[in-house]
This record gives sequence, C-alpha cells and structure tokens, in this order.
Amino acid sequence: MNELALTESPSLRAQYADRVEVLDKVKAVSLLPDGIHADIPTVARYYEVSTSTIDSVIRRNREELTDNGLRVLKGDEYREFATVNTKIANSNARSITVFTRRTILNVGQLLADSPIAKAVRTYLLDVEEIASPEQRSEAVERAVISREQIKMLKAATGLVDADWLGSKAKVVIARGLGEQPEIDPADVPLYVPDYLKGKGLTKDQIKSVQSWFGRRVAKVYEMEHGRKPGKRPEETPTGAIRETLAWTKRDLPVFDKAWTLYYADEYERPSELTLLDGGAS
Repeated sequence: MNELALTESPSLRAQYADRVEVLDKVKAVSLLPDGIHADIPTVARYYEVSTSTIDSVIRRNREELTDNGLRVLKGDEYREFATVNTKIANSNARSITVFTRRTILNVGQLLADSPIAKAVRTYLLDVEEIASPEQRSEAVERAVISREQIKMLKAATGLVDADWLGSKAKVVIARGLGEQPEIDPADVPLYVPDYLKGKGLTKDQIKSVQSWFGRRVAKVYEMEHGRKPGKRPEETPTGAIRETLAWTKRDLPVFDKAWTLYYADEYERPSELTLLDGGAS
C-alpha cells in the first residue's frame, strides 16, 4: 500500500497511532526539557518544514490531532509549563501549542510534502505489521481494483481540471481502502449518466440523451462563468482514453438549469395514465 494512503485515511492512521517508536527509528526526536512535549518549532525542525506548514496541518486537522494529544496551554497552565521547560521561559508568548510523541507521529501521517514524514509513513506500512491476514488480503484486493485508476489519474496531472483530479483521487484511494472519501460533498465528481438516472430516465433514454445533455450543460456553464469547464480523462468500453468534461456536485445548479431549459417539459410531464387516475379520484 502506498504511504500516501495514510494521509487520506483516518481509520488507517488510527491503527498506527501508538507506534511512536518509529519516530526515533527515522530521525532522533528533540523534545522540550520535560522530555514529554514538543512545540511547533520543534516539530517543524523534525519534519524539516516551516512552522507555517505545521500551523496549516493543525488548522486542517485540529480535531484529530487533539484526540492524539495536541494541547494549547494558556494562563496558569502555561506559566507552570514554562517553569519546567525553561527553553520557553523567556518567551513573550502567553500560550503555547504542545505535542506529545503520539501527536508528532500523527502530524507525520498527515504531512504530504516532507521527506521525513514520507519516511515515517513508509516505515509504518513496510515494517510494522498490524493487520490480520484477512484484512491485508482484502486491502490488496481493493488496491488492485483501484491501481489502474490511480495510474491514469497520475498520468493526467497537469492535463485535466486540477480540482476534479484531486477530488477523484481521494475517492479512488478511499474506495481502495474500503472507506468513504473525506472530501467536501460539493467536490464529489458528478457524472451525466448518474444525474439523468436520478431524474428517472431509463437506460435507453440516458444513452439517447446524455451526449446532448452534456453539451447543453457546458453551454450553460460557459454562459454563467465566462469560460469553458475543465476536462478529465475517461476510459471508453473499448479501453481507449478520451477527454470529457470534469463535473463535480458543485456544478449541480448548472445541471439543473440545463435540465429545466431543455428536458423538464419532456421528461417530467405526467403520463396520460396518471392524468386519468387523477381525474377519476
């Protein structure tokens, strides 16, 4: 399993949360004088990134990091902490964010662009065996299913809509891990056949309508946004790769407008049978 899977999977990270000994196997951890805690600059030095990068990780994942020991000390608690940790005693700060080893490890599971964090994740996945044979077998089977999709997405980097590509990658990785993707619901990829199916169209109707519907959605999008929508790769039934438009749930209002303009009257009219039934009641 690729080490980046840890950055996408909370449940997978939780399985490795206690393996703090990995930190020193990759690189010696320098803690504050109490021997228990580290501050933001200390964690940044360990992972060889800027303090602003660590701040960003905290902002995006505060709840998970708090569950793993992250604390912000203020007032009397801060002053008491500073008397023990003289390294910060002369600071003008009135509060401090502190990490335990568990929290430092959690940061490494989340930090995508640090070579040290990558080494920590790789060590966890390659060396530490925690899953049962059944779990590993199931994970491998899921990974095989999604591997070709990941290859195609990687090859498309820089060639297709970046927002769609990022969201699609998260979906594929999460499904490969047997989880629900952790992305903004508005960023979930949206496909024309799925939308039309949701409108009650049959398989034959979808096949007949989807090409023109897609063109009309694109026309509405361009009218509203002043630019063409992004594109994504799509595999055809013959195995060929073609470019098609990259929609997400964020584009639903555009879909709905195109539907109302061009298709609602035809496909949402009550049938004659319904009208007869209504008249008889």
